[in-house]
Amino acid sequence: MQGITIATRASPLALWQAEHVRSLLCAAHPQLAVELLRLSTRGDEVLDRSLAKIGGKGLFIKELEVALADGRADLAVHSYKDVPMQLEPQFQIGAVLEREDPRDCVLSVRFGALEQLPAGSRVGTSSLRRELALRIHFPELQVGAVRGNVGTRLAKLERGEFDALIMAAAGLKRLGLADRIRQILPTSVFLPAPGQGALAIEIRAGDARVAQLVAVLEHAATRAATQAERMVSLALGGSCQVPLAAYAEVEQAQLRLRAWAGSVARAQAVHGQALGPFEQAEALGRAVVDQMKAQGVEQLLSAAPEAS
Repeated sequence: MQGITIATRASPLALWQAEHVRSLLCAAHPQLAVELLRLSTRGDEVLDRSLAKIGGKGLFIKELEVALADGRADLAVHSYKDVPMQLEPQFQIGAVLEREDPRDCVLSVRFGALEQLPAGSRVGTSSLRRELALRIHFPELQVGAVRGNVGTRLAKLERGEFDALIMAAAGLKRLGLADRIRQILPTSVFLPAPGQGALAIEIRAGDARVAQLVAVLEHAATRAATQAERMVSLALGGSCQVPLAAYAEVEQAQLRLRAWAGSVARAQAVHGQALGPFEQAEALGRAVVDQMKAQGVEQLLSAAPEAS
């Protein structure tokens, strides 16, 4: 059997994810040789501006897609929340892996929970979604932008640049840093981003050999849940410039999808939810968007430029 090459960013978390996929592929296909191609992306290189201002999360995958297109790599591993809602036609998602913890969490040197932070405390986040949740539920706290990989962010916390950070629990757990988590935030307040906690494998469209190799990693429930979530984002023009949350959970053999979107400047959001079968995941997403549109979400999103 021929070998394959995985394109990956060079950050510790991206390398963990690529190595994880490599180990799964080698276990499923013992004769398969799997190599890693480490690449730097613009999203990794530009750290002094927010993602919303430099082009969005798609900056984390462009160089990897170039490597796929020119044949240097056969697949790329992404945090699914970083993947644009619409791929270029020459690419496809070959597999969606079973989800890790999708929730947000709090890291702090001095405090055990957001509720313990004194008024005026500085909380770091890279996400407009998290910023909006903070402005709605914890308006007494100050929100500051923080970029960089996990280690960079933790170093800023240790230096006292922030009193707390809000990050995805999945990345910390994957890096063996679960002991740094002070509080897991409930989804009733901090609803996750579409695809948060899930890994997606991107391949060239029509590459039957690679598609067959990665198919063994597919997790049907996570695929359906993330399809519903991503449809919400797609229907609302979702990107990191839109404060938007969407999360689908399995409930009695169906999907329960919850979502919200709004305005950081106004500290307002509208909500929607629906229950439906797995095979109608995208229709479920559209139904929730229709609810939110009926509440004026489009006017809210276009009312004012976002703060970060």
